[in-house]
Amino acid sequence: MLDPRDVDALKGIMRKRMAEEVHLLDELRGELDAFKRGIRAIKNYKTNTISIVGTDGGNNNLQFDPFIVHVVRVVDSRGNEYYMDALTPLTPIDELDNKIQGRNESMKKMMDYLGVRSLTQLSPMIKRRKPNEPVSPSWIQVYRELVEWATLFALVRDYDYGSDILIVFDGLLRSKVFAGDLFYRLRRGIEDEIKRKEEKNRCKIYVVGVAKHSKVLERYNLIMCIDDIMKTKYPCYGRVPLEMEKKAYRWSEYARDDTVVEGIEEVNKFVAGKMFLVKFGDAPHDPIWPVDILLSQEKEADRILGYLLDDAILGFPIPWYPLSLQQAHENSALVDFDMSIIQDQILDSIRESLGDKSERFDAFLMADRDISSRRYGKGL
Repeated sequence: MLDPRDVDALKGIMRKRMAEEVHLLDELRGELDAFKRGIRAIKNYKTNTISIVGTDGGNNNLQFDPFIVHVVRVVDSRGNEYYMDALTPLTPIDELDNKIQGRNESMKKMMDYLGVRSLTQLSPMIKRRKPNEPVSPSWIQVYRELVEWATLFALVRDYDYGSDILIVFDGLLRSKVFAGDLFYRLRRGIEDEIKRKEEKNRCKIYVVGVAKHSKVLERYNLIMCIDDIMKTKYPCYGRVPLEMEKKAYRWSEYARDDTVVEGIEEVNKFVAGKMFLVKFGDAPHDPIWPVDILLSQEKEADRILGYLLDDAILGFPIPWYPLSLQQAHENSALVDFDMSIIQDQILDSIRESLGDKSERFDAFLMADRDISSRRYGKGL
């Protein structure tokens, strides 16, 4: 516990530091000038909306040492399932490659379009494990993201729509998990398919990505609150200038668009969307969300955000957050009875693998392995 004298000393130090660095707020104000001038009201437009969500890695893995099973599943806001598999960190990549090629689903179609046959070619973050090499489960989260992008590509390419539709992606339209320029090629493929479908069916497919957090919002949120920026009594949005993104992101290539900048010769490999900060509520202190609009559709922001507003008005249980995304999250979550079924399947599989020693496994399950918990009155 801090001594009262230490507390007084810390107060003095902090006051001195804040007094000397308060100029940082003025710098942030200057960076926000262009953003403030572009803030506009959102008009409500109606269209069909669909959201896709992959299972959350933190809520959909089952751990029973030494086994860790991750369920990778992608569903939409209407309850349609597009992909489902169960993986462990030790799943051989070659085995997963063969499964993908045999199923002829969204992952295979995306890989065929990009001209790759193996996940190791698709992403540098997925590698074949060498004998006796430690394994990190992080590659499964990369795989889940790849499946989500493959599903988005499939929704644009493989489905015909009778009217305009807004596809809402869970997260910003940016990725660093693809190898080389594959993400750029995927994005161009999505844009080409949107153009082709518009000419064929006379209806437009719009694509946006919505996130709950962003480095840009974290950097400017305080000064926006102090200076009443976007504290309107109506829904509004503002286009985020590239300079604001560059100030917020650690990696400059994550703050790009297709503008040719002197000294940068590479194509835009990681960014497929233009960022906007959006407030769907009609009260000054309603939440602000970061939204990416597909780069080729940036000029249609008024209508696209109007469609998204119509979806967010009914947002529940998170207010002023797209309802379709919340429904997709609810559909994708493996909880309660679903989780119990999967857990039972894992235990049964362990029993089968143990053969004659399965009874010892059941005894292990029944044993009280956390003796220390008794000090808190648990298990008594």
